[in-house]
Parts: sequence; C-alpha cells; structure tokens
Amino acid sequence: MIVLLFTIERAEALSTLEGYSGYGPEQGEKPLRTAIASTFYSGLGIEEDDIFVSDGAKCDISRLQMVFGANVTMAVQDPSYPAYVDSSVIMGQTGQFQKDIEKYGKIEYMRCTPENGFFPDLSKVSRTDIIFFCSPNNPTGSAATREQLTRLVQFARDNGSIIVYDSAYAMYMSDDNPRSIFEIPGAKEVALETSSFSKYAGFTGVRLGWTVVPKQLLYSDGFPVVKDFNRVVCTSFNGASNICQAGGRACLSPEGLKAMSEVIGFYKENTNIIMDTFNSLGFNVYGGKNAPYVWVHFPGQSSWDVFSEILEKTHVVTTPGSGFGPGGEGFVRVSAFGHRENVLEACRRFKQLYN
Repeated sequence: MIVLLFTIERAEALSTLEGYSGYGPEQGEKPLRTAIASTFYSGLGIEEDDIFVSDGAKCDISRLQMVFGANVTMAVQDPSYPAYVDSSVIMGQTGQFQKDIEKYGKIEYMRCTPENGFFPDLSKVSRTDIIFFCSPNNPTGSAATREQLTRLVQFARDNGSIIVYDSAYAMYMSDDNPRSIFEIPGAKEVALETSSFSKYAGFTGVRLGWTVVPKQLLYSDGFPVVKDFNRVVCTSFNGASNICQAGGRACLSPEGLKAMSEVIGFYKENTNIIMDTFNSLGFNVYGGKNAPYVWVHFPGQSSWDVFSEILEKTHVVTTPGSGFGPGGEGFVRVSAFGHRENVLEACRRFKQLYN
C-alpha cells in the first residue's frame, strides 16, 4: 500500500505545473540512490554516486556488455541466468571457429553441480576478462559462502578479471552468507554489482533496478570503469521512470521494507511446500532455502522431456534446466512465485504424477 500511495502521489504531481518533471538524471534521482546505498551497502564503502538506477538488472547486463565490447573473454556459472550468455553472443563475443576466438573472445562455462556444492573449481577456470556470478543463483538457488566469494575475489585479483555480481535474490538469503560482493575485502577493486526490485517488491513489469560501479574498479591501464559505464548509460538511456523511482523510494522506507520482507516470507513458505513435496516423492532437491526456486534432479532424463511430461500430464509449467546451460541438463526449475492455492494444487498434481 505504501508503494501505491507514493506512486499515485507522484503521478498526480505530474499533472500539475509545480509537480511536473521531465527527463531526470540518467543515473537516477539522488534520494533513491542515497536510499539504496544506505539500505543495502551501509558500512561497505559504497556511496550514492557509485549507484546507477535503471529499468532493471537484465537491461544493465546488456549495457555492461556494451561497455566491455566483443573482444573480451568471459566465464559464467553453469547453470545460470541465460541473459549473461545471450547478451554476450549478441555482442559477438563468440566465434564459430577457433580462429575467431582471437578476434571475438570466448565464453567459458564454470560447471556448478551438487558434487562441488554449486561453486566452480576455480583451479580449472582459465584466465578470463569478465566473470558473471549470481548468488543466490538462478536457477539452482545455491548461495556462495563468505569463504567461496573470498576465493572468487582473489581469483579476479590474481588474473586481472572483473566480476559482474548479480545479487537480485539477496533478500531471500536465510544463511549467514554475503548479500553483496562488497562484503568481501578487496571486492571494490575487482567487482561491480547489479540488482533489482523485481523479486523483492514484484516490480517485474514495473522495471526498476540498479548497478553499483565502485570508483576503485579500474581497467588494466588505470582508467575507471565507472566513466565508461556512465557514458554508455547517458548515451543509451534517459533514466528510469520517475513514477517507478517514487515506488522504489517507498519500498526502502521502513513500511516498505517491512512489506517486502513479508512478501519474501510468503514466497519462501511456498518454496518449503514445493521442497517438501518433491522430497516426499524421493527426488534429490536443491535450492529453496536462499531463493524462491527449487532445483529438482531427474537423472538420466532430458530436461525438455521432463518439462513436457509435467506440462502435458499436470498442466503445470516448470522450466527445463538445460535452458540455463549445459549443466542444467537433467534438472527442472520449479518456481515458488504464485498464489498459495495454486502452489498447493500444483503440488497435489505432482504427487499424483510421481506417486
């Protein structure tokens, strides 16, 4: 309700001579940037001018690809959010033949499996320019520990890599794991972070997010990455909707934070219901604790075949794991985003199918 009141007030103000505002700062309105810094990065050395407000993390991922260009190498968790790889392919970071790698760069998949705790063996990862890393991870729901992220930051420091850290599900964290990469000492020199209001406040269609680019993050020649990102943002973006930004400020008020926590708690209850269902059916189930997704293993079966069987026999939509990378084959992702009655009905149908 507090978000609705703020956005109505802002929308009504736009109809008045005194309250009308046109293009705002491309980087976002100062009060919202300040609120993001104080809410999510207090004590971490992140300042309001390190934060760029946007129309969502997915859009910022593409803008970051514009910053880095085609002639870079990159590594990505496997499985992980498809936008990392898809946007890099659009930028031309992959070539059809080996000779193209020198010209266009390449993508390395860092396999994350139950056997390695869904954290890649960095000793087997090549030196790379860019590392995309999401924690809690979409789709597996796994969250990296402080010790694991310390190793990731050290790997980036040793290899001159830049980490693009996606913290879109950080508020779902139940464990005492870092909610931001900047909790790790030295991360500001090797990492930037992107996040959004989509999964916290139901802003998926409203579109509001942010990216943090610390001033300490430099290219190998000493040039600040933030200057390039600012240039791309100012060239390709006119700023997030001022109405949406009013909603974002409301989300970060005491009442808004309480409401977001309640929403997240509701979805985590849904997750527990789904986890219990598949556990009772004898499946190996992962995730759930730190993210609104359940990662279910169907060994020896095609993800698409499992998806099709569930859809045809239960009329429940899941997501085939192979859509998140080669490492997702044999898994499906089940989302907890839904009304309670729908989740309960879906679980009843799962039990009918697999009992």
